Amino acid sequence: MPSSFASFHRLAAVLFLGFASGLPLALTGQAMQAWLTVDGVDIATIGFLGLVGVPYTFKFLWAPLMDRFEPPFLGRRRGWLVLTQLALAGMLWWMSGLTPAAQPLLFAAAAVGVAFLSASQDVVIDAYRTDVLEARERGLGASMSVFGYRLAMILSGGIALIWAEQWGSWGAVYRVMAGILLAAAVVSLLTLPRVAGASKPLASDPVRELLGFLAMLAGVLAGAFLSRWLLIGLGLDPHDANKWVQLLFVLAGIAMALPLGAWAARRAGFETLNRSLESFFNQPGAWAFLLLIVLYKLGDAFAGTLTTPFLIKGMAFTQAEVGIVNKIIGIWLTIFGAVLAGALMLRLSLFQSLLAFGVLQLLSNFGFYALAVLGKGAWGSFALPPFDLGFVALDHESHIDTLLMAAIAFENVTSGMGTAAFVALLMGLCNHRYTATHYALLSALAAVGRIYVSPVSGVLAESTGWPAFFLFSVAAAVPGLYMVWRMRASIHALTAKEAT
Repeated sequence: MPSSFASFHRLAAVLFLGFASGLPLALTGQAMQAWLTVDGVDIATIGFLGLVGVPYTFKFLWAPLMDRFEPPFLGRRRGWLVLTQLALAGMLWWMSGLTPAAQPLLFAAAAVGVAFLSASQDVVIDAYRTDVLEARERGLGASMSVFGYRLAMILSGGIALIWAEQWGSWGAVYRVMAGILLAAAVVSLLTLPRVAGASKPLASDPVRELLGFLAMLAGVLAGAFLSRWLLIGLGLDPHDANKWVQLLFVLAGIAMALPLGAWAARRAGFETLNRSLESFFNQPGAWAFLLLIVLYKLGDAFAGTLTTPFLIKGMAFTQAEVGIVNKIIGIWLTIFGAVLAGALMLRLSLFQSLLAFGVLQLLSNFGFYALAVLGKGAWGSFALPPFDLGFVALDHESHIDTLLMAAIAFENVTSGMGTAAFVALLMGLCNHRYTATHYALLSALAAVGRIYVSPVSGVLAESTGWPAFFLFSVAAAVPGLYMVWRMRASIHALTAKEAT
């Protein structure tokens, strides 16, 4: 009985932390896109503002500090959780007082701050989940994490749209979200189970670790500025009206910043980062796993980056209708998808789960393609009667587009299933001494698709139209499925290693 209760406690904690992780993500994603759209910001600019999520792809740079240092009294993982959640609440409160169209630079800075703190929270949550769950619990734990994450997206990415329309203020919505994260910090402090038998931080010189981190940061900044100067020297203008030229500056900066940062970290003796990277790359097939991680959710990312502007501006659905269909009605299908994924992963191998759920993810993109081609009302509509759930209400009957409902429902279920298998894969690739750094590196690579396809998506959608854009998102999902099939032996070997 005690063992059964302990397992339940761990899974409940993972469910709660999945919710805490998903809540701020939508506030720099779907919810922010809706805020920008109704504030009159153009589609291409909204696409480029997707780059405020860049910290999600660089979180492995500061994750070693969270592996190495432990806040006093609160514990290695729980301490960082409480601190990041309190800081997130404060940053969201500041963001709530800004106006995107009138204060674009301040708004972008606040959004980057939220993304940085959210990415930092994710570093700790991912490490905690990997450390606290036993190997036999990881499939179900991944499912619970995705379930909590999707519930948060329902709140901040769906119900938030309804609140914004009913209240007439996005600022009020963001203040509510700040209050929720403040409450999350209290729950984290008082209720989370301790990690039993977790390995200790690396016994390295703390001063040298901090100097190594600063040296690495200097290398990253030097690489970013150097790439900018080189492109300007070639006659290119970073403020060119051509969005592809602007994108080139962004990608070139990343391509030069990371190698220089890694070199500086090695030279300065940033030991936690250096040893954690050495530990990961000593695994068989490490580089192939990295490629698989980048590609697996790429098609899903392409379709998802501009879904909200597509539905509101491209298809002329209202904010409330998008919120109701995408989240309120879809909640039961999301729950079904998360529970189904967990149940199936008790019987399917990790390879079978990744392949089957990946195929379903690919097929879900055809729903948005059908919506773009057939148009609003192609399958008719159905009436949704008024309701009042306490936290959200609809005071009049609303007609819901049937094709919109079908497309979003299938996407919610399949994306949640694919993510559950994907999270289980990432947990299996982590070494417990460097859990925060390893998981941050892997999940940062997973976010490459979601973050860096955003500006490409905006330009592509404007230049080719929505039907071609969604067909391209289907094609983008194929390489990830090919990598799963090609690496089936390595995935089976990883599962066997975890079992022992």
